[in-house]
Amino acid sequence: MKSLHHVYVVELDLRVLQERKFLKSNPDYKTGMPCVYVGMTGLDPDVRFDNHKAGIKGNKYVEKYGLRLMTEIFEKLNPMPYGDAQYMEVDLAIRMREAGYGVWQA
Repeated sequence: MKSLHHVYVVELDLRVLQERKFLKSNPDYKTGMPCVYVGMTGLDPDVRFDNHKAGIKGNKYVEKYGLRLMTEIFEKLNPMPYGDAQYMEVDLAIRMREAGYGVWQA
């Protein structure tokens, strides 16, 4: 099976905590921890981030609050097969939320 997919994590500006829906999805957010978007893509994560920022099939939180790719979190995981990327996206989001991050995962 080809390894053509990537998981990625985008650091979000903490102003995203002013968004009611984001805050409601993160009841255990620990003050001072980063807020992030966790996603998966068949594109290079840099290209996907640029698309988000340009509003191309983007997430509204990444478009408005996206600061940078947190490559230090996901770089060693990629690339991987599609099914593994699907699983890893959810697993990574859960683990980050449990660690106190504010997380949005579509």
